[in-house]
Amino acid sequence: MCGALLAQPSPAAAEPGAVRVHDIQGTTRVSPYAGQQVTDVPGVVTGVRGYGSRGFWIQDPDPDASAATSEGVFVFTSSTPRVAVGDAVRVSGTVGEYYPGGAGSGVQSVTQISRPTVTVESSGNALPAPFALNARALPHRYAPEGDPAAEGSIEGLPLRPDRYALDLYESLEGMNVGIGDSRVVGPSTSFYELWVTLEPHRNRTAGGGQRYASYDAQNGGRLKIESLVPVAQEPFPTANTGDLLTGPAEGPLDYDEFGGYLLAARGLGEVVPGGNRPEAARPQREGELAIATYNVENLHPGNPQAKFDRLAEGVVAGLASPDIVALEEIQDNSGPANDGTVAADETLRRFTDAIAAAGGPRYAWTSVDPEDGADGGQPGGNIRNVLLYNPERVSLTERAGGDATTGTEVVREDGRARLTASPGRIDPANPAWEDSRKPLAAEFVFRGETVFVVANHFASKGGDQPLHGRYQPPARSSEEQRLAQAEAVNGFVRELRAAQRDAAVVVLGDINDFEFSPVTRALTAGGALESAVLSLPPHERYTYVFQGNSQVLDQTLVSPAIRRFDYDIVHLNAEFADQASDHDPQVIRFRL
Repeated sequence: MCGALLAQPSPAAAEPGAVRVHDIQGTTRVSPYAGQQVTDVPGVVTGVRGYGSRGFWIQDPDPDASAATSEGVFVFTSSTPRVAVGDAVRVSGTVGEYYPGGAGSGVQSVTQISRPTVTVESSGNALPAPFALNARALPHRYAPEGDPAAEGSIEGLPLRPDRYALDLYESLEGMNVGIGDSRVVGPSTSFYELWVTLEPHRNRTAGGGQRYASYDAQNGGRLKIESLVPVAQEPFPTANTGDLLTGPAEGPLDYDEFGGYLLAARGLGEVVPGGNRPEAARPQREGELAIATYNVENLHPGNPQAKFDRLAEGVVAGLASPDIVALEEIQDNSGPANDGTVAADETLRRFTDAIAAAGGPRYAWTSVDPEDGADGGQPGGNIRNVLLYNPERVSLTERAGGDATTGTEVVREDGRARLTASPGRIDPANPAWEDSRKPLAAEFVFRGETVFVVANHFASKGGDQPLHGRYQPPARSSEEQRLAQAEAVNGFVRELRAAQRDAAVVVLGDINDFEFSPVTRALTAGGALESAVLSLPPHERYTYVFQGNSQVLDQTLVSPAIRRFDYDIVHLNAEFADQASDHDPQVIRFRL
């Protein structure tokens, strides 16, 4: 079993059969018996997992009087278990705390019995009644503040299941739980999982999801659903955000590193469509300039033509063929093959061909090839930012001189700002861009007026502690680099505005951070930029769905010279099981 096991000092060894499951679980997140042998622990098998982390769950049918002590526990067998649901068993083995993904990831642990000896005493027993997980049972508060003496960990704190959602889930770890009809807030995935909410009226989005509205809006009602039934025996349902998963669904409450607490269901109901459909933006009106951004998720020539066609449809039908499109995650011509290739002309030719075949314009493109292996992302892929543009509507002001390591500068000429290199990268030697995509800046002319476009893909959130983890509030270590990146871009926009106060600047792309984040505040500092996301009603503010939370990661920001604009996040991917990319694109339209 992958991960880490934690041994803790524990009570003296008890007589065989004297230790019950609630004794093992205790009243905190770490078992008082961790590292100890236990003998003949009684329970009824409530779920069997014959794949992945193989094992089974048992639950004591004779609970104690404490709401803080779980009556269920996972028994890790490493091989296919030889028990069945309804078996009354006695289990002997070693108690431990397993950290899915490793203790260093900040996740919580799962109390388990490993290296077990199992005696089946009878079969066909009734299961303990499932604990009903619903809005009435769930505390509104998400998690307690971590112990400062323990680096912010909540592991040693007494569980308060009546006060905190994470404490309630922990007090039910391994127990038989059940849900009724529940709205889907995260679409089904290739890993055979989906997300529902136990709080259908909390932070609801336009598409029926659940919005991550602030660092204090974690949405504790989100719950991942998996099935204990093999897919070959019972196909996992396909579900979109906003659909209804009909109940009941019952099974042990588990925990993993990919979202926290989950219901390992012994069977699932039907999915009832909620009516959510991919959106389409309106075309730009006469005299409007339309600029979009789209993260195309590691696009390279090795992808099937169907991916190119779906993404092209998103540009033509979804975004209504904007004049300029900033693309993120365009890979080089050999894709993830780590062979030294950095050019991406074949990737872009196939994509622009697909757009033209879908009825869109014949886009031209401009970009700067990165140094091999210097910009992060999938190893070998050399992802970069690219600007597509429709030469029938806009013209690129080309100035040579920019390359992977030579950035563009702002100069003042005849009272107007201009770039020394167009296209060009912004300050590529700045440590803020280490192992990360460098912003791409270019000058365009629309109806005789100049607009500066800066395409971005900031550093990822990799390394941040999870919302569901044992450190509360979780640390956002990746934010430090994005803050430096935001400051660099903000400084560049200030230079443009210092050279020309009314410079029209559009900064857009995958910012990898929220509209309420310190990163966004750094981008907009001093009034240099305004985030267009804030022009939308709150229930429309999301471009990505992560672990059941609909959230903003992609943004479009404009300088004060662009006083009036029409902005739209086009929800055509993130909420749907069948998606061309995991990001929703967005488009802004304005007059110069």
